Amino acid sequence: MKEIEPIETPSNSLKFLDRAITDEPSFRALKCSVNQVEDVKIVIKILPIFACTIMLNCCLAQLSTYSVEQAATMDTKLGSLKVPPASLPIFPVLFIMLLAPLYDHFIIPFARKVTKSEMGISHLQRIGIGLIMSIVAMAIAALVEIKRKNVANDSGLDSTKQLPLTFFWIAFQYLFLGSADLFTLAGLLEFFFTEAPSTMRSLATSLSWASLAMGYYLSTVIVSIVNSVTGDSHNNAWLSGENLNHYRLDLFYWLMCGMSTVNFLHYLFWAVRYKYNRSTRG
Repeated sequence: MKEIEPIETPSNSLKFLDRAITDEPSFRALKCSVNQVEDVKIVIKILPIFACTIMLNCCLAQLSTYSVEQAATMDTKLGSLKVPPASLPIFPVLFIMLLAPLYDHFIIPFARKVTKSEMGISHLQRIGIGLIMSIVAMAIAALVEIKRKNVANDSGLDSTKQLPLTFFWIAFQYLFLGSADLFTLAGLLEFFFTEAPSTMRSLATSLSWASLAMGYYLSTVIVSIVNSVTGDSHNNAWLSGENLNHYRLDLFYWLMCGMSTVNFLHYLFWAVRYKYNRSTRG
């Protein structure tokens, strides 16, 4: 293992943390080195990037839940085979499997030629592309739900019969969601690994899975808040009703699209200000 090269002068960012170097603590063991303070600064600077990826995983959770319910009302026949609606989340996995070779062998080499950079696309640019695709995925999900509701209106909203609409319409949103997951997860793992202090790389890369967990938890909170705000004694909440045809899932998807757009702008605020760690330590 390469020995960590000591740093003599602290950086100019987050200067309030430099007090840990200059101030004399009550206990000598609490005295921090410049390296330790700089490591803390790096971790603090990558946390906003981490926080901005939670919304993407929230979208993933919502589509994985409600898309299955949508498919249950649609024609799920594939030739002579009837596809179980619960197997629908396999679509983003398949798209990732198909897109991963294209990503490694075509997209990145092409980007290297265009940008004249060894990386091709920077880690933050990859994350940003993924966040944009998640916005597109939610917009497509809203449009598909509008189409499904129009077909349901013709058949009667209270009808429990299968709609004459193929479930492959839902595959479009999964195409963009799978692409978003591919770009963001790949960029996030590489970003955390290269930017985190060498002594904290294992912990930093685990943040990508923490983002996934927090996204699923946030999705539950959002559904509860939406139902609480939109439902009253005179109107059903957006995500409640006798059946899915009475839901306002289209409005909910537009809300998620808007929240994802705000989240992307929030991400841009931090990404354009982020300075990559040029240190060769570890």
